[in-house]
Amino acid sequence: MDYREKAEKLFLDGYNCAQSVFCAFAGDLGLDFETALKLSSSFGGGMGRLREVCGAVSSMFMIAGLKYGYTSPSDKELKAAHYARIQKLAEEFKQKNKTIICRELLGLDIETDSPVPEDRTQKYYQTRPCQKLVGDAAEIIAAYIRDNG
Repeated sequence: MDYREKAEKLFLDGYNCAQSVFCAFAGDLGLDFETALKLSSSFGGGMGRLREVCGAVSSMFMIAGLKYGYTSPSDKELKAAHYARIQKLAEEFKQKNKTIICRELLGLDIETDSPVPEDRTQKYYQTRPCQKLVGDAAEIIAAYIRDNG
C-alpha cells in the first residue's frame, strides 16, 4: 500500500485529515502510531475546525520539518531553505486544489466552525473532498521525500 492509499484509508477509518496524512508516515519518522495521532490531532478541520490551513497540508509541513527541519535559530541559510521547501510543497498542493485554506477547499462561507465534528456518514464522505485532499497531500510529500532523500 502506498502513502496515498494509507492516508486515505486512515481518513475513511475516521481519523481527521491531519492525522491521516501524518500517521501514514509515522513509522518512517520513528514515531509510534499513538504519539503521531496525538501530535497531529489539533490540526484537523483547518486547525481545530477553525477552517484555516488544511490539516492535510499542515501534516505535509510537519513531516517535512521532522525530515529536513533546522534546529539552530541563527542558521539563516538553513531556515530560508526550509521555508522555501514549505512554500514549494504548498504551491504543489495549490496547483492541484487551488488553495491550502480549509474553508475554501470545502466551499464554506464561515470564519470558524463548531468544535463538534460531524458524524462520518455516507453522505459526509460523498459531499466532502477531504479523502482526495488527504491523498494529494500524502502523494506530494512522499514524492518530495523520494526525490530529495
